[in-house]
Amino acid sequence: MTTRAMGTPYIEWAKLQSAARWNLATSGLPPLSVEDIGGWPEAEGLSGPNSYGYAPLLERIAAHHGVRPTEVVTAAGCSMANFLAMAALVSPGDEVLVERPTYDPLLLAASHLGARIVRFDRRADAAFRIEPDAVIAAISPRTRLIVLANLHNPSSQFTSNDVLARIGDAALRVGARVLVDEVYLDTVFDDAPGSCVQLGPAFVATGSLTKAYGLSALRCGWILADEDLARRIWRMNDLYGNVQPFAMDALAVQAFDRLPALATRSRAVLDANRTVFAAWSATRDDLAFILPPWGTTVCVRPTRMNAAELCAVLRAEHEVAVVPGRFFEQPAFVRVSLCVETAVLHEGLRAMAEVMGSRGRAT
Repeated sequence: MTTRAMGTPYIEWAKLQSAARWNLATSGLPPLSVEDIGGWPEAEGLSGPNSYGYAPLLERIAAHHGVRPTEVVTAAGCSMANFLAMAALVSPGDEVLVERPTYDPLLLAASHLGARIVRFDRRADAAFRIEPDAVIAAISPRTRLIVLANLHNPSSQFTSNDVLARIGDAALRVGARVLVDEVYLDTVFDDAPGSCVQLGPAFVATGSLTKAYGLSALRCGWILADEDLARRIWRMNDLYGNVQPFAMDALAVQAFDRLPALATRSRAVLDANRTVFAAWSATRDDLAFILPPWGTTVCVRPTRMNAAELCAVLRAEHEVAVVPGRFFEQPAFVRVSLCVETAVLHEGLRAMAEVMGSRGRAT
């Protein structure tokens, strides 16, 4: 009998223990204010016509991804979007393939729904890239869903449309779907690939305004799916989420109308911090890391001390928070934010250098 997950260790840690003076545990851009997205909409009240989505918001999400509004379902953030999509696609006992390492709510949502979980690996020694042959080899006639993130969390590794298309074709041959969490994909600023749903009927995608734009407070998430599946997900949301707060939907419309400017702000922060991290890491011989040219976080492996010890000492002695890799099935790593104020990154990296220098074992 499958044991159903109750909560996730990472989310509990993030809510209760991640806050610190120098917080490098975040994964979304610094929060924006209401004024940054045009202020409170004067013409709108606290309630409006959004029982199955607010039409102006559905239209803007659809236009952003090149789909029809009837192929969009809104949800309270990307985590709820992922859960709703899985709940509409997975029945107890169904086989679900999930990448490893992964963001633990993806894995535990499938577990909670009673899925039989099979894993495929993103190897650290291959920079956490997806190896399509390994995924395809793990697919069986019992497979009903394949779950992955693009960009990958925690490594920020990008998966090309060619690789995704191969996986999608293999999924279709056994009647399975591919669920891709695209919440970080808008941080690929150059040659953006577009949503995977453009690749064919196997794909379902999720996203939100949270990570790439600093708008977590709006809880504006969405699912992109064919019309039949979208209708099923709306009905599933009747059970789990019912109706989104209308005021948040109205504010999200204003945010979409300003998305190019918000993306410019996000890119400035991430480009500056990626440069800072690259310069800092070039001086170190006591860590290994993966630094793709996109995403909001970087995976760091201290080579001369235990990663869990590094996290604990940073917190206790320097008021610095980084994410322990154990939450992403990679206990030898820590996840470091690149989406904070640059002064915060400087101080956090200074403290990491001090700890690794003083506590690291000689080689």
